[in-house]
Amino acid sequence: MDDPGLTSIERLKHIEEAISKIEKFCQDIDEQKFLEDEQVSSSVLYQFIVIGEAVRFVNPEILKKYPYAWHLPRSFRNYVAHEYFGINLKQVYKTVKDTLPEFKGIIQNIIESEANK
Repeated sequence: MDDPGLTSIERLKHIEEAISKIEKFCQDIDEQKFLEDEQVSSSVLYQFIVIGEAVRFVNPEILKKYPYAWHLPRSFRNYVAHEYFGINLKQVYKTVKDTLPEFKGIIQNIIESEANK
Protein backbone atom coordinates (compact mmCIF):
# COMPACT_ATOMS: atom_id res chain seq x y z
CA MET A 1 0.00 0.00 0.00
CA ASP A 2 1.20 3.47 -0.81
CA ASP A 3 2.33 5.67 2.09
CA PRO A 4 0.87 9.12 1.41
CA GLY A 5 3.25 10.59 3.98
CA LEU A 6 6.30 10.13 1.77
CA THR A 7 7.62 13.23 0.04
CA SER A 8 8.81 13.42 -3.54
CA ILE A 9 12.39 13.73 -2.27
CA GLU A 10 11.97 10.54 -0.25
CA ARG A 11 10.60 8.80 -3.33
CA LEU A 12 13.53 10.04 -5.40
CA LYS A 13 15.91 8.73 -2.76
CA HIS A 14 14.17 5.35 -2.98
CA ILE A 15 14.84 5.43 -6.72
CA GLU A 16 18.48 6.32 -6.10
CA GLU A 17 18.78 3.45 -3.62
CA ALA A 18 17.19 0.99 -6.07
CA ILE A 19 19.64 2.08 -8.78
CA SER A 20 22.54 1.56 -6.36
CA LYS A 21 21.28 -1.94 -5.62
CA ILE A 22 21.05 -2.76 -9.32
CA GLU A 23 24.60 -1.50 -9.81
CA LYS A 24 25.78 -3.63 -6.90
CA PHE A 25 23.98 -6.73 -8.17
CA CYS A 26 25.42 -6.29 -11.67
CA GLN A 27 28.93 -5.27 -10.69
CA ASP A 28 31.44 -7.44 -12.54
CA ILE A 29 28.68 -9.48 -14.19
CA ASP A 30 28.59 -9.94 -17.93
CA GLU A 31 25.45 -10.56 -19.94
CA GLN A 32 25.80 -14.34 -19.94
CA LYS A 33 26.14 -14.48 -16.14
CA PHE A 34 23.14 -12.15 -15.81
CA LEU A 35 21.05 -14.44 -18.03
CA GLU A 36 22.09 -17.56 -16.09
CA ASP A 37 21.84 -16.21 -12.53
CA GLU A 38 18.16 -16.17 -11.52
CA GLN A 39 18.91 -14.51 -8.19
CA VAL A 40 20.63 -11.58 -9.84
CA SER A 41 18.09 -11.10 -12.61
CA SER A 42 15.16 -11.44 -10.19
CA SER A 43 16.73 -8.95 -7.80
CA VAL A 44 17.30 -6.47 -10.61
CA LEU A 45 13.75 -6.86 -11.88
CA TYR A 46 12.37 -6.19 -8.41
CA GLN A 47 14.40 -2.98 -8.14
CA PHE A 48 12.99 -1.84 -11.49
CA ILE A 49 9.52 -2.35 -10.01
CA VAL A 50 10.53 -0.17 -7.05
CA ILE A 51 11.82 2.52 -9.43
CA GLY A 52 8.66 2.54 -11.54
CA GLU A 53 6.40 2.63 -8.52
CA ALA A 54 8.35 5.45 -6.87
CA VAL A 55 8.38 7.56 -10.06
CA ARG A 56 4.63 7.24 -10.18
CA PHE A 57 4.29 9.13 -6.91
CA VAL A 58 6.83 11.90 -7.46
CA ASN A 59 5.15 15.25 -7.88
CA PRO A 60 4.65 15.72 -11.65
CA GLU A 61 5.49 19.41 -11.31
CA ILE A 62 8.98 18.41 -10.19
CA LEU A 63 9.42 15.90 -13.01
CA LYS A 64 8.31 18.43 -15.65
CA LYS A 65 11.37 20.53 -14.86
CA TYR A 66 13.75 17.75 -15.89
CA PRO A 67 13.70 16.48 -19.47
CA TYR A 68 13.26 12.74 -19.46
CA ALA A 69 10.66 10.31 -20.78
CA TRP A 70 9.13 9.75 -17.35
CA HIS A 71 6.62 7.27 -18.70
CA LEU A 72 9.44 4.80 -19.39
CA PRO A 73 10.20 3.75 -15.79
CA ARG A 74 6.47 3.41 -15.09
CA SER A 75 5.96 1.41 -18.28
CA PHE A 76 8.95 -0.79 -17.50
CA ARG A 77 7.53 -1.46 -14.02
CA ASN A 78 4.25 -2.56 -15.62
CA TYR A 79 6.10 -4.73 -18.12
CA VAL A 80 8.01 -6.52 -15.36
CA ALA A 81 4.96 -6.92 -13.13
CA HIS A 82 2.52 -8.06 -15.81
CA GLU A 83 4.66 -9.75 -18.45
CA TYR A 84 6.89 -11.62 -16.00
CA PHE A 85 6.70 -14.80 -18.07
CA GLY A 86 7.96 -13.15 -21.23
CA ILE A 87 10.62 -10.73 -20.05
CA ASN A 88 13.58 -10.36 -22.38
CA LEU A 89 16.50 -10.51 -19.94
CA LYS A 90 18.96 -9.47 -22.64
CA GLN A 91 17.04 -6.21 -22.96
CA VAL A 92 16.99 -5.80 -19.18
CA TYR A 93 20.77 -6.22 -19.06
CA LYS A 94 21.15 -3.71 -21.90
CA THR A 95 18.97 -1.27 -19.94
CA VAL A 96 21.15 -1.71 -16.86
CA LYS A 97 24.34 -1.05 -18.80
CA ASP A 98 23.19 1.56 -21.33
CA THR A 99 20.28 3.48 -19.81
CA LEU A 100 20.58 3.29 -16.04
CA PRO A 101 23.75 5.40 -15.68
CA GLU A 102 22.10 8.41 -17.37
CA PHE A 103 18.91 7.91 -15.36
CA LYS A 104 20.94 7.79 -12.16
CA GLY A 105 22.54 11.13 -13.02
CA ILE A 106 19.13 12.70 -13.64
CA ILE A 107 17.76 11.40 -10.34
CA GLN A 108 20.80 12.65 -8.43
CA ASN A 109 20.49 16.05 -10.10
CA ILE A 110 16.83 16.31 -9.14
CA ILE A 111 17.55 15.35 -5.54
CA GLU A 112 20.34 17.90 -5.27
CA SER A 113 18.30 20.65 -6.92
CA GLU A 114 14.96 20.03 -5.22
CA ALA A 115 16.16 19.17 -1.73
CA ASN A 116 17.46 22.70 -1.25
CA LYS A 117 14.10 24.31 -1.98
